[in-house]
Amino acid sequence: MEEKSDTTARPARGRPRASSRELLEEAAFELFFENTYARTTVEQITQRAGVGRSTFFNYFDGKSDVFWGDLDRASEVLQRRLDEQAPDAPLPRALGSALAAVARDFGPSRVPWILTQYPFIGSVAEVQASALTRFARWAGVLATFAGVRLGLDPESLRPRTLAYAATGAVVAAAQEWAAAGPSRGSLEPFVVKALDALAGGFTA
Repeated sequence: MEEKSDTTARPARGRPRASSRELLEEAAFELFFENTYARTTVEQITQRAGVGRSTFFNYFDGKSDVFWGDLDRASEVLQRRLDEQAPDAPLPRALGSALAAVARDFGPSRVPWILTQYPFIGSVAEVQASALTRFARWAGVLATFAGVRLGLDPESLRPRTLAYAATGAVVAAAQEWAAAGPSRGSLEPFVVKALDALAGGFTA
């Protein structure tokens, strides 16, 4: 009887194999330390990661987008958390609950690289522009949710004000959390504290 070849995947030696996206992010961060952000090219990143240029652009529109993998993934989680909120929950509570649930995924072992290493990047306009794009995307998701709850056009003033205020509170919380150092713990209590302060201001 002919012996069948073993096609069962064997675990790779050493650490688990990373995805192409993770390899590109790791390679980019290493090169930013070595060469600075401005002097690092996409070609250098792909060479370090051992993948082709086309693979890079499968995941990122440009070099500055490498920083925002965690935030992009979190924006997808945010929509799911908003969808889970009870229809009769007060709007501030629903927004706070959803944002706190997203923040719960971030802790000492998951700190976005850019939050702690931004001084090494310098004031680079394209990085700042890519950050604003993400913040606007989050605010858009929150404004749509708020508009539906309030029965208003999401593009009208009140939903957009609430959305951008909540987004700003989360950004402030993330900055304070990152500055807290290795003992920072979870991002969630920082976000809850910032949103509580925001809610108090709106109530007043």
